[in-house]
Amino acid sequence: MMFIRSLEDVAATDHFVDWGNGTSHRLLTQSDGMGFTVCHTVVAKGSESLLEYKNHLEACYCIAGRGEVEDMAGKRYRIVPGVIYVLDRHDKHYLRADPDIDMILVSVFNPPLKGTERHSLEGGESSAY
Repeated sequence: MMFIRSLEDVAATDHFVDWGNGTSHRLLTQSDGMGFTVCHTVVAKGSESLLEYKNHLEACYCIAGRGEVEDMAGKRYRIVPGVIYVLDRHDKHYLRADPDIDMILVSVFNPPLKGTERHSLEGGESSAY
């Protein structure tokens, strides 16, 4: 059966997550039974996060703002509206938003998230879930 869910709906639940350097509205999660997760992700301006998804593949489509992704070989990729980046090998990476503007992404995870996962961005290690 079809359902409709808004950012406002999610903001009132534990599926709205402050992940350390931004926020994530987990719009579609494991409990929805679709086999993937969709998030509205805000990456805070000027932030840098070392991330790694050991249990999930992720694709992020930029809808606003600007930033970059850097792989562990030091190659940097510019992220602007209309660009998607895909982490298809559980890739450890740096995610950075430009200093003057938040970056907003539509993030898709497979397998799906439970919806309450949070990053731990302290200690210099990559945050993983």
